[in-house]
Amino acid sequence: MTRVDERCYRDAYERSLVARILDVSMEGEAPLVVLDATTFYPGGGGQPSDRGVMMRTVDGRAWTVRTARRLGGEIVHELEPPGDAELPARGDSVSVDLDWARRYALMRTHTALHALCGVVWRDYGAQVTGGNMQPGTGRMDFEFETMSGDLVGAIESTVNEELRASRDVRVNVLPRSEAFAIPDLIRTKVNLLPEGIEEIRTIEIVGLDLQADGGTHVANTREVGGIRVTGYESKGRINKRIRLELVDD
Repeated sequence: MTRVDERCYRDAYERSLVARILDVSMEGEAPLVVLDATTFYPGGGGQPSDRGVMMRTVDGRAWTVRTARRLGGEIVHELEPPGDAELPARGDSVSVDLDWARRYALMRTHTALHALCGVVWRDYGAQVTGGNMQPGTGRMDFEFETMSGDLVGAIESTVNEELRASRDVRVNVLPRSEAFAIPDLIRTKVNLLPEGIEEIRTIEIVGLDLQADGGTHVANTREVGGIRVTGYESKGRINKRIRLELVDD
């Protein structure tokens, strides 16, 4: 069982907190720090990990957190190599602060991609075969045999209508048996959830989309703004890719 209070899964809007260092190890020249609590998302499901700053509370000594990831079941914070400077130590009290502009852009982007997924599933019955995102941009692959500019234009228009509908976005955690009783909870072509997971985290865009997901999202679709499809392409006989970017709506 993890020793870390992983706050990102409960409150995506929490930007900073004070925590205590449980472990410090080295990976090459990069320190890896485990905290007893963190706001950092470790990456997964196509969403990159968070970045930010870790500062020792007693003297203000600061380190840049260049990435976070899951290692041995826990979230570790990889720091920029400090050279000859002092390393943080086990037992230190530190404040950790997200690069909030980046996190919030990823939250908006991730929610936009769920809206896209919801529209495509509801209106065309196409499953997801892949996806990825960066702050403000993203792409999803779907099982379409054919795709055209007219089809993509219609999808873009409908997604923007759904975002303007100010739909609430809800996070829930369900027992595995209850979660898998929900029809179409898994939208990906391949179920990527490990067998051993007993609880499933779900993201619901009320009235549009409900699926298993571990990432961070905004609380209402109005926060996304709008989207613009920036391109589409074939990635195989029945695999088509849609690229999008966020726009002020």
